[in-house]
Amino acid sequence: MERSRWHIVGSGLALLVMLAAFAAAVEPQQAPALDRVSILRDRAHTDELAYARLAHLCDRIGSRPAGSPTYREAVRWAVETLRTDRHQRVWQEPVSVPTWDRGRERCAALAPFPRQLAVLGLPGSVPGSVEAPVVVVQAIEEIGPLAAGRIVVFVPDIPATATAGERYWYFGLPRRDGAAAAARHGAVALLVASTPVHSLGTPHTGAMYYEDGVPRIPAAALASEDAAWLARLAAQGVEVRLQLELESVDRGRVEAANVLAEVPGSEHPEQVVLVGAHLDSWDVGQGAHDDGAGVIHVIETLRLIRELGVAPKRTVRAVLFANEEFGLDGGKAYAAAHGSELHVAAVESDLGAFRVLHFGASGSALQLGWLAQAAAPTGVPIRAGGGGADISALGDGVLQIGVFTDLEPYFDVHHSRADTLDKVDPTLLRDGLAKIAVLVWRLANEPLPAGL
Repeated sequence: MERSRWHIVGSGLALLVMLAAFAAAVEPQQAPALDRVSILRDRAHTDELAYARLAHLCDRIGSRPAGSPTYREAVRWAVETLRTDRHQRVWQEPVSVPTWDRGRERCAALAPFPRQLAVLGLPGSVPGSVEAPVVVVQAIEEIGPLAAGRIVVFVPDIPATATAGERYWYFGLPRRDGAAAAARHGAVALLVASTPVHSLGTPHTGAMYYEDGVPRIPAAALASEDAAWLARLAAQGVEVRLQLELESVDRGRVEAANVLAEVPGSEHPEQVVLVGAHLDSWDVGQGAHDDGAGVIHVIETLRLIRELGVAPKRTVRAVLFANEEFGLDGGKAYAAAHGSELHVAAVESDLGAFRVLHFGASGSALQLGWLAQAAAPTGVPIRAGGGGADISALGDGVLQIGVFTDLEPYFDVHHSRADTLDKVDPTLLRDGLAKIAVLVWRLANEPLPAGL
C-alpha cells in the first residue's frame, strides 16, 4: 500500500447532508433478503479456507515482487484457486511492470566507532559504494550546501501525539522525494529513518523516485533506532562517517498479469461492483498484511457470494492487481481495459487483516448516501475521503471505497521483513472478510437512487 491514503477528511455533519440527499432521491424498493446477509456474515466468520489460503500464499510462495518468478507463481496459484471455486469466468490480463533486484546491502559506521547499521535499499535505487560523513536533517527544506559530498540522513521530528498514519507520512515523503532533493545539493547518498512506533531494529522499505536531469544517488532506509543514534550524535556536534554499499540491479520491464474473476449479475450484468487487492508485494517479508490479507478478502468474498446459490443483481468482479507497490501498473492497465464499463462501486482491501475501523469513500453526496444505506448491515461507519491506490485509476466518477483498519499495528510491519504470516490473527482476517463480503453483496443488490 503506497500513498497518503490515511489522511482522511470528513465529518458527521457532512455525512448527514449526504444521507439527506440520498433519502430525497431514492425510490422505495424492496431490499435484498436480510437472511442472505446473515448467511454471508456467518459463513465468513467460520471460513476455514481464508487463513489456510493465506498460509499457502505466504509460506509456500513468499514475497511477490511484480515480474519476479514468485509473482508468476502467485498468478498461477490465484487462477487455480479461483477455478477451484468454480467461478464461470477466470482470466488474466497482461501488465508491463518494472523489475529490480536489491542484491547485497551493507551500512556501517566508521566513526566515531565501528558499528553495523540495519539498512534496506529503497526499490529502484541505483547501486553504489559510498564512504562519507553524514549530515542529519529533519525535512527536505533543510537540505542545503552542507549536503555536498555527504550522506544525507533524514530523521524527522515526529510529535509524540502523531498517529501511525501521520508517522508514516513523515517517513513516506522524504523516502519518495529525498534522493532527488539531496542530489540537487551534491549529496552522495540518502538514508531515511523508518518511523513505525515499534521498529525493533527493522528498516521499512518503499518506493522512491528520481528526477530527470538530477544525479541518481544510492538510497536506503534505516531502522529507527540507528537513525535516532545518528541524530543524537549530530545534535552533540559529533561527526559521523558511514560506509554504504548497495548492489542493486535494474532489470528493465517485463510482462506480468492482473488476475480477474466474476460472478455475473442476474438483472444488471453490465453494472460492475469491483472488489480488489494487489497480488504483488515488496521483496522482503511475506507480504502477509500488505497485501496477502487483501488478496484473501477478495478471493473469499467472491467464493462466499457464489456459494449463496443466488446470483447478485449486478456483476461482482474480483481483481488481483499487479505492481501496486512499484508504480500502480496493474490499476492503470485495468482502467485502460475496463474504464469505459459501468462501475457502480469499487472496493479495495489494502490495509491488512487488523480490526476494521471504517470504510473511507470518495464520491458524490448521492453516492456516499447510497453507500451508507448499503453498508448499514456491516456495522462499519462510513467516512468521506478514501478509496485505494489501484482503483484510483478508474477516475472520480466511480464510487471508490477503501477498507480502513487499525493502522497502529499495521505500520509496525508494513514494507518490512516482519510482514509475515505469524502477524496475522485468523479471527481478525475472517472478521474483515465478513464485513467486506456483506458490503460487496449489498452494493451488488441495493437499488440505485434516481440520478445515480
